[in-house]
Amino acid sequence: MDHSQAPILQALQTYHDSGQLPFTPPGHKQARGVDPRVSAVLGEAVFRSDVLSVGGLDDRTSSGGFLQQAEQLMADAVGATQTFFSTCGSSLSVKASMLSVAGPHEKLLIGRDAHKSVIAGLILPGIYPVWVDPQWDEDLHLAHPPAPEAFAAAFAEHPDAKGALVVTPTPYGTCTDLAALAQVCHEHGKPLIVDEAWGAHLPFHPGLPTWAMDAGADVCVTSIHKMGSGLEQSSVFHLQGDLIAPELLKERADLFSTTSPSVLIYAALDGWRRQMAEHGHAIYDGTLALAKSTRARIEEIGGLHVHGRDDFCGPGRAHDADPLQLMVDVSGLGTGGYQVADWLREHHQVNVGLADHRRVGVQLTHADDEHSTSRLVRGLHDLSEHAAELPPAPRLRIPPPSELRLEQAMLPRDAFFGPAEHVPWHKAGGRITAELLTPYPPGIPAALPGERLTPEVLEYLHNGLEAGMVIPDAADPSLKTIRVVA
Repeated sequence: MDHSQAPILQALQTYHDSGQLPFTPPGHKQARGVDPRVSAVLGEAVFRSDVLSVGGLDDRTSSGGFLQQAEQLMADAVGATQTFFSTCGSSLSVKASMLSVAGPHEKLLIGRDAHKSVIAGLILPGIYPVWVDPQWDEDLHLAHPPAPEAFAAAFAEHPDAKGALVVTPTPYGTCTDLAALAQVCHEHGKPLIVDEAWGAHLPFHPGLPTWAMDAGADVCVTSIHKMGSGLEQSSVFHLQGDLIAPELLKERADLFSTTSPSVLIYAALDGWRRQMAEHGHAIYDGTLALAKSTRARIEEIGGLHVHGRDDFCGPGRAHDADPLQLMVDVSGLGTGGYQVADWLREHHQVNVGLADHRRVGVQLTHADDEHSTSRLVRGLHDLSEHAAELPPAPRLRIPPPSELRLEQAMLPRDAFFGPAEHVPWHKAGGRITAELLTPYPPGIPAALPGERLTPEVLEYLHNGLEAGMVIPDAADPSLKTIRVVA
């Protein structure tokens, strides 16, 4: 296919050049109705390209087929059979994928380190989760994706499961052996869904971890806005093989999709695909070299250590790691990741992507250069010099997996929609939670509807709040009370 083409961008240019006059939404009429105070911040160009997809960019019958052409080009660029664009983020894409595999009261094998969007995908149709435990690193106090062997054991115990879902790379950049996992699933005749939200860049350079379609996955969900050049909320989901019908996947996506998709998001997706297809390999040659040198510069700073493959990969740990995710251990400074994240933003206007009790996560992409990384390194040098002024490392006990693992006592849907009450947190042990308790980042629930709470998990969350953790989705973000099944 001709990857110099960008059908949506070209159609948008034609729309402007032809002088189309809309008597349709959006009501700002291509910026003419926008408050000047708004356009002074956002710019008029944003509003000029904010047009209807049907009856705007394309005619009322979509005879131009611009979206379909752009999706076909994306599929060709990454080696998928079929690709679908989403302007509602990967939260929509992963739900659509789950519902194309399992229905009400049917089982789906899922890594327990799944994002909260996966939990929503369980609640809405009433899918029964069979949780597969991640690989826990006792020394580093973090979880890597579940191993293929763990999914094989789950299939042996639950042969009626309809398929499997795994998150890889994790927000820490670590990956499972997807080829082996796909083989496990296909030996059982079941599809594999990969939530690869952090992997938009993986198809475009051999120096990056193997991406899901190359490993044999059936569906892959990717957030282009995370590691690519998409606008926020831009997502694609790719399909291959014959275990999931494309019309079924599209039908399930339509259940959640907006009927007012953003042409701005479509256009950015289209342009990013063209950029990667034409120049991706060369671009990531430079980005990988930049990441390597930046790692070395940070490693020289006193009190800091950048985790690499030697820390993350090996028996009982991850299969691979994304070199563009720089996980910086700050415990040598005597402080914690939450505190470092706040300090860097306040003193250097540097925002990190992830923070936990002992680390901050720095995400490099093709957009970074010597200027941005040098500013980061200067900020970290200054951090090291002022470490004594930061609060001490939080006293946060990370329980072992045996204490964090909760019993799935009810279907998530039944607990979420059933009668509920609020109880003081110290009395919630033994009760079944009716809400998601999700530390951010990275957005992986510590407890989800239908799980039976334990004093250990409640203590961990309360201590985490005191240490700087944020739990924004709880009915009571202070966690003084917990919403439980009545």
